[in-house]
Formats: sequence, C-alpha cells, structure tokens
Amino acid sequence: MSTRAYTSRRQSIIDAMVTQLKTIDGTGDFLTNVYNNVSPRLKFWDEVEDFPSLHLNAGSESRDYQGGGYKDRFLSVTVRVYVNEEDAVTALDKLIEDVETVIENSSRLSYTDRQGSTQYTQQITIVSIDTDEGVLEPLGVG
Repeated sequence: MSTRAYTSRRQSIIDAMVTQLKTIDGTGDFLTNVYNNVSPRLKFWDEVEDFPSLHLNAGSESRDYQGGGYKDRFLSVTVRVYVNEEDAVTALDKLIEDVETVIENSSRLSYTDRQGSTQYTQQITIVSIDTDEGVLEPLGVG
C-alpha cells in the first residue's frame, strides 16, 4: 500500500494551535488563563458558557504552485476570543496579547499529519485583530 503524498492538514494544524494556546494559563508572562477553554471549533455567544475562552476555525486554503513540483499552502485561521468582565476592553486586550505571544513564539508550529508524520508550518502571520470595542460590555469579543 502506498502512502499519499498530500493529505489535508487543516485539522492537524488547528489541533496543534489549540495545544499551544492552552499554555495560556495566567502564569509567567501570561495575563489570562484559558487552559480549559480552548476549542478547535467556533462557537456563537449562546454556546459559550465559560469565560475567557478561545475558539479556532480553519478557513479558506489556497495553494501557490512553484517549480519542481513544490507548492506553498496558505491556510486562514480565525481565532475568536470571548470575555465576560466589568472592563471587557482591557480583558480583551490582555487575552489578545497572550494569543499574539503564543502565535509569535510558535510561528514554526510542529504538527502531525494524518499519516503520523511530523510536519511544520513555515510561518504563522497575524493579519488582523478586531474587537467589539466595548459595545457588548460586560461581554467582549475579539
């Protein structure tokens, strides 16, 4: 039986990101604790029960074909953060700062593909950060 040269790695990358984001535990340089509240799927407000929490979703994927059979894969990932605090804007800022710290430190993310091989991302880049700017206070979303 031959092994496939290419497999979907979307969920494997999300799972590896979830593992890294669970290190946000309020100790050391981290300002918040979300260890038990990181999910590999998006949730809507009515589904969120514990705060603060992080929810990830693999979005669109594109490919850039290079010479020699090499191709780059680009995967968009949405990270949605929810807080419920009196000062939701500050709570969001702290949590987003923690997420950014983890992502910057895990830019070359190690993950396991469906065939059990260890793979690595080349780079993880934060493209944009948005929040509700306190409109929903004491709830906050970023």
